[in-house]
Amino acid sequence: QARTGTGKTLAFGAPLLQRITFVDDHRPHALVVVPTRELAIQVAADLEVAGKGLGARVMAVYGGRSYEPQVQSLHAGIDVVAGTPGRLLDLARQGHLDLSHIEVLVLDEADEMLDLGFLPDVEKILSLTPSTRQTMLFSATMPGEVISLSRRYLNQPTRIRAEEADEGRTVPETAQHVFRAHSMDKPAMLARILQAEGRGLTIVFCQTKRQCDRLSADLAERGFAVAAVHGDLGQGQREQALRAFRAGKIGVLVATDVAARGIDVEGVTHVVNYSCPDDEKTYLHRIGRTGRAGASGVAVTLVDWDDLTRWKSINQILDLP
Repeated sequence: QARTGTGKTLAFGAPLLQRITFVDDHRPHALVVVPTRELAIQVAADLEVAGKGLGARVMAVYGGRSYEPQVQSLHAGIDVVAGTPGRLLDLARQGHLDLSHIEVLVLDEADEMLDLGFLPDVEKILSLTPSTRQTMLFSATMPGEVISLSRRYLNQPTRIRAEEADEGRTVPETAQHVFRAHSMDKPAMLARILQAEGRGLTIVFCQTKRQCDRLSADLAERGFAVAAVHGDLGQGQREQALRAFRAGKIGVLVATDVAARGIDVEGVTHVVNYSCPDDEKTYLHRIGRTGRAGASGVAVTLVDWDDLTRWKSINQILDLP
């Protein structure tokens, strides 16, 4: 268990690459299962960098993209596969993905897999891998179901918490601000926040896809370089927006929770919760997009009158001042 932004990918990536055997049998020897497409792409990219010296062949497997290139790569031979449960299972059922030689299996962001209802798929994938594999499970929070999953599928699991017991669950480098705001005032307030001194890349969170579109249109009108990312956009559009954001061509990304899960972009200085998060877990994941890997960040939450009770409970659970 480790907070978001603390470097989980390399924590499992380095030992995974060290442990697997690189033989050209065209079958993958390591599998990383992740909840979202963006995370699959990111994990694969990180492992590719880490495995360069070993000549590791890494690929991301996820839905929303055509099967052919993924099938071709698999048949050409791949050492490590990072993918989302649905597409992994499809390819395995069709006989393109052989999981019988997996030596290391990683379940990343296990709590999110639960929330998105991926558990049955994950269990099917686990049943296709050899029982001799090493299994690692990573999660920012450890609800009961994740613990029971680990007891069922891990061999004598040890739970490691990568933090002090009395540490708050938010990164100390992130300054958190909360403003009470009427929905009519929010666009103007956001525009002011975006004019802050030293503001780098910024992610703005909205509750709904429509709100995302409306807000990004409003910000574009005000002259900000902005893009929206949510589930209704095609995978190509989502990747394009993220690429432009990473490269700094766009300064503001307006996103829903699903789209921003696990996104790790360097130089995100501000996160704005345009709509109040549903619960403390969502809050932690959202503000975890800044203040990563020891950098400092600013998180601003706008709380409407209707959100007061919700915010109070988040405030209480996380013990915020």
